[in-house]
Amino acid sequence: MIETAMTGLFAWFLGIILGLLTTRLFQMILLALSDIAIPLEFHFTWKPVLITSVIYFLFYGFFVVKGYLSIVRSSILNLVSASRQNEYVRQKLFLLILKTVLGVDILCIGYYLAIKDGGQEVLGNVLSAVVLVTIGVYLLFGGLIPLIFQGSSKNKRFLYNRQRNLWINSMIFRMKKNHRTYAMVCILILCSVTALATGFAMKERYYNMVHFSNTYTFQLLCNEPEKEKLFRETLEQEDELSYSSEASVLLLESSLVEEVTYDTVYGVIPYSDIIEISKSTGMELDFPEPSDDEIIVADHLPLLSLITDIENLTTSINGKEYVQIERTRVPYLGEMQRMFSLFIVSDDEYERLFPFGTEIHTYNYKIAHPEKYEKARAATDILTEQDENLGRISVDPKNSDIDWIKVLYSLAVFLFLVFIFASGSILFMRQYNDAFEEVPRYQVLQKIGISEGTLKKSIAWELGISYVIPFVVMAISSYFSVHSLEKMMYNHLFFIQIVSVAVVLGILIVFYILSLAAYWKNVGLSGNRY
Repeated sequence: MIETAMTGLFAWFLGIILGLLTTRLFQMILLALSDIAIPLEFHFTWKPVLITSVIYFLFYGFFVVKGYLSIVRSSILNLVSASRQNEYVRQKLFLLILKTVLGVDILCIGYYLAIKDGGQEVLGNVLSAVVLVTIGVYLLFGGLIPLIFQGSSKNKRFLYNRQRNLWINSMIFRMKKNHRTYAMVCILILCSVTALATGFAMKERYYNMVHFSNTYTFQLLCNEPEKEKLFRETLEQEDELSYSSEASVLLLESSLVEEVTYDTVYGVIPYSDIIEISKSTGMELDFPEPSDDEIIVADHLPLLSLITDIENLTTSINGKEYVQIERTRVPYLGEMQRMFSLFIVSDDEYERLFPFGTEIHTYNYKIAHPEKYEKARAATDILTEQDENLGRISVDPKNSDIDWIKVLYSLAVFLFLVFIFASGSILFMRQYNDAFEEVPRYQVLQKIGISEGTLKKSIAWELGISYVIPFVVMAISSYFSVHSLEKMMYNHLFFIQIVSVAVVLGILIVFYILSLAAYWKNVGLSGNRY
């Protein structure tokens, strides 16, 4: 116990010192990834050191006490014989089957909760899925995978083909001894893929949100065509227009509308105006005109949403129920779609609702040269300040209100690096240490005439399987974790998932090559023959 505690204290001390020395470096990397230029100053405080230390000693202390109790409860005979256990140790079949059934069932429940549509309960489902998938992975590595290897060893045709008997039995022993390590590595790799996919998705969403906000530079709310004409002429004196559009919006009292978001400002747009906006701006229009009891929600681009069940939603307007048949995030009305809850209805339904609201006309302009924004805004300020009946929405192309998202996706990439290098290092050290225990075995195999090339191939298969199994379980689980993120971001992330998994695979291959070279050297197979 003293030996284990001293090892933990040394690791803690070294980690704190290295953390202090590299803090500024990692801050610089994080800011470089996020493309945010701010001055960095190093300020030492005790709080992060104390929090890190308390959490570390809570976890490490648990394993110290657990190891101590395990040893004091064991007999001397068991401790001596444990050092002579070999790869032919088998686990009880009933226990393996029980763990397999429980593991698969718990994993499936976790996968289901991860991708289950819902409302505000989605956050609870995701947190439950994390716990259940973690438990399921541990049971899978403790049950199903050892069961597969033990079943394979009983198939003589499989076992004695291509010298598999040299590493299959060894893998059975390794899975019994190291299955918790492999499960932990699998979970860490899953975290790394999810973090990297989140980073890629956040970055893509950031640029989409910037594009969404900059659809129009100025939007004028006005019911007088003469004043709109003056506003346009003022803009054109400062810069030419790339495009412009206009639409009628019927503003409704919030008391007349009942829907899931419970916003305070609601507006209704006729479908014919959306057609005209599509023609004048070149935006896509991929939905037909709704019927008289249907609406289409003109939504903005959220970073994340906990409401993933958006099918069969209804909205009540002045006592009439409308089915939401579509939710479009095409920025037909730009920033107004973020500020208001806007519904697209048929032209006939717009006329029917007309007596219950206040109609305003919105005129939307996109200037050709963003650098002329300040002059254009200053020129139009005079008009809007003189007339309180004019409403204007302006979007600065250099606006940095959502630059904090850059920090989020940079942090996600940083966490990916932490998780993947932690998992790769754990696997490497596990294989590195196991090699020393295998030295006598490989010395005997060489003495009975098995070639060094055959032994190297056997080791390559054994180590390769140790990397492949966590990767395969991770790849399957990552589909559900990324799909859960996909639902909350209302975006297709399958390509991002594939890229993230491919990046992880490339890094694991590097760790595998390093592990293989170290293993060969440690067991005395450092020659050039393969």
